[in-house]
Amino acid sequence: MDSNYWDEKYSTEEFIYTKIENRFVVELCGPIQVTGGKRAIELAGGEGRNSVWLAKQGWHIENVDFSQRALDKYLAFAKEEGVADLCSANCADATLFEPLVSPVELAVIGYLQIPEAQLETATRRLASFVVPGGHLMGVWHSRDNLAGGFGGPRDPDVLPNVETITKALDGTGLTIEVLENREGQIHTKEGLKPSTTLVLLAKRGA
Repeated sequence: MDSNYWDEKYSTEEFIYTKIENRFVVELCGPIQVTGGKRAIELAGGEGRNSVWLAKQGWHIENVDFSQRALDKYLAFAKEEGVADLCSANCADATLFEPLVSPVELAVIGYLQIPEAQLETATRRLASFVVPGGHLMGVWHSRDNLAGGFGGPRDPDVLPNVETITKALDGTGLTIEVLENREGQIHTKEGLKPSTTLVLLAKRGA
């Protein structure tokens, strides 16, 4: 799937993944306190539900996504919510992106479901922009979601698990604080559906 696929998917006025922030982003990023700048990157942030929420918490957030259509919707959403001055957009590939602002105190990667080797590249690249004392937070459809969970891809190669994310972070200088499966919920037109969600919180030593 390339950027044209995602541009077409996001072409509707409806927000495909809703405007509701992910609850694990709220849980793990909400308590983070920083003493310096409050700069953040969300990788593959799509229509910006999490980026806009982070901006409402005072973060200067850069949403990196390779769908310009998604980013246009995100910027419009940020304007609606009164946080446009805290939100920037960067149309780029997750494995190759150059951030507009770096380094950052917080990096978020949400539901970037790509082949394992590419995800490792993207995760390690994102991690490289995190300052000492900063955090990297991630959330994905887990590989264990294949056993009866709702939503997400059905190809195990694009579904990470504890082992693959541990490997991706090896040598980055980040210490894993949380890396586990959780009982997740997917927002759909029919309401919430259960899923197995992999969540990550890692921190770089001060």
